[in-house]
Amino acid sequence: MPRSKAKDIRSHDVLIVYWQSMKTHRLLVVVALFGTAISTIVSLAYPFFYREFIDLLSVAQSREEAYPVLFQIIMAMLTVSLIDRVFQRASGFFDAAFQCRVMADLCTESFRVLLRHSHGFFANNFTGALVQKVNRLSRSFERFWDAIQYGFFPLSIRIIGTIILLWTVNSSVAIAMLVWTILFIIFNVLFSLYKIRFDTIRANLDSKVTGALADAITNNTNIKLFAATGREEKRFFDVAELRRKSQVLSWNLGNINMSVQSVLVLILEFFLLYIALNAWKAGTLSVGTFVLIQSYSIELFFRLWDLGRKIREVYESIADSKEMVEIFKAPRAVVDGDGSVPLTVKGGKIQFQNVLFCYPNGRTLIDRLSFTIRAGERVAFVGPSGAGKTTIINLLLRFYNIQAGSISIDGRNIAKVTQDSVREAIGFVPQEPILFHRTLMENIRYGRSEASDAEVFEASRRAHCDEFIARLSKGYDTMVGERGIKLSGGERQRIAIARAIVKNAPVLVLDEATSSLDSHSEQLIQDALGQLMSGRTTIAIAHRLSTIRMMDRIIVMDKGGIAEEGTHDQLLKRKKGLYRHLWHLQSGGFLAQGGEVS
Repeated sequence: MPRSKAKDIRSHDVLIVYWQSMKTHRLLVVVALFGTAISTIVSLAYPFFYREFIDLLSVAQSREEAYPVLFQIIMAMLTVSLIDRVFQRASGFFDAAFQCRVMADLCTESFRVLLRHSHGFFANNFTGALVQKVNRLSRSFERFWDAIQYGFFPLSIRIIGTIILLWTVNSSVAIAMLVWTILFIIFNVLFSLYKIRFDTIRANLDSKVTGALADAITNNTNIKLFAATGREEKRFFDVAELRRKSQVLSWNLGNINMSVQSVLVLILEFFLLYIALNAWKAGTLSVGTFVLIQSYSIELFFRLWDLGRKIREVYESIADSKEMVEIFKAPRAVVDGDGSVPLTVKGGKIQFQNVLFCYPNGRTLIDRLSFTIRAGERVAFVGPSGAGKTTIINLLLRFYNIQAGSISIDGRNIAKVTQDSVREAIGFVPQEPILFHRTLMENIRYGRSEASDAEVFEASRRAHCDEFIARLSKGYDTMVGERGIKLSGGERQRIAIARAIVKNAPVLVLDEATSSLDSHSEQLIQDALGQLMSGRTTIAIAHRLSTIRMMDRIIVMDKGGIAEEGTHDQLLKRKKGLYRHLWHLQSGGFLAQGGEVS
């Protein structure tokens, strides 16, 4: 059985997270619990009314004389019942308001915490599993608080009240009930503590099943292309089978718990009947009191039986919450330092000084790299696959922390300014743009939320998006589908370029921004990019070398360092240069047979 990722998260950690969301709604909690308390206390009076009613029935000499008293008892029971239900329902209304607010707060806080984790965090986690963890936390709180509000809290009042009231009737019965209740609770708590580790494993496997399902659905096209349906079914079956075995074990432990509870209830029920029967035989117990004892014991049996389930639910809800709480407590890989201030970019000069970046496993990707890009200069980075081109962009965007050296924009170390201000200063057009499942208007305006419709239309025209948007029945109100799946690759890329135009940032980063375009569209976009790059510091990651001939400077990367740099013409003159080699592999900038470049 696999070990849970949340093994280091304690129940105390989960309760702290719950409390952080609960404490702002304390008044609702107090009112809801007060209503439950009054309802429970009032309901304890029922057996006494039944005792008086039955005793009077059994000893009444005259029905005419007994009738008014019996009627008064019925009316008293009706009054108590109405009070019980009024406070019970009032408690329910306040509890609904409280729980819904806390669940919404937990969901919102989970969303906030997730978004503030680093780029690497999302690269190492399945989207579907993260979504499930967020939803499971709020649902688990609902189960947890239901157990408190409708289980433990009223049961505590009922146990204390029942023992006190039974003591006034028969001390032996009260003592027997008290001892049995303590043993019953101890057994359930200890058993639940033993079972929680298996519930934690089950919750972890549940997330893995969701992650595997989401991964397969997201990559359904690849599965079909590689005729891998059988392989994926086997892979999913293996994960689902582990969850099934874990679930069976968890449920069987629950069945064992209920079996032991049944025996304990049977023992106490027999013992109470035996005591009551002997007291009745001795003449110290009336028929009504006999019914009273049975009423209290049966009600307490029912509530305590439910207590076992509530204890299991509490521990299961805590186990289900642990994975999300682990994310709450996990340190963020990239954080704003103390005293970080927003970055103000005027020129856009970029400097890498002795930058060292390694993977956690120790593998070095960038090795003491230094270069300077002047304000307004257009620089392309080229090189073979794994040379470190994309890593440079990720470090500039502060997706990762560097191990040594510094990166600065306009002389300001980006490690000492806020992450958001760094990213606000950079317009980014990725090689594979991913869009929100929102309208085209919203996706383009995402570059700058306050942009006017006119600015969006102008950006769209410059990026040549208006050509295909005009053919859509809903135009700019067209929903693009999850990850922009309703659009072609070239259309998505043009939307990303329009978004960068709207953003109008002083620094521009292009990750092969024309890779998904046909020749005609590429020529149009190159013109648009030429206007967009004008006056901006521009970094372009180039795979197709024909697209970077107009750049002011080309830096050739190899093995995490700079192999050579210069203009296109200068680099081609170097007979043994890496750039010249790559250029000829691509047969004039386009990939030739047997060549490879990244």
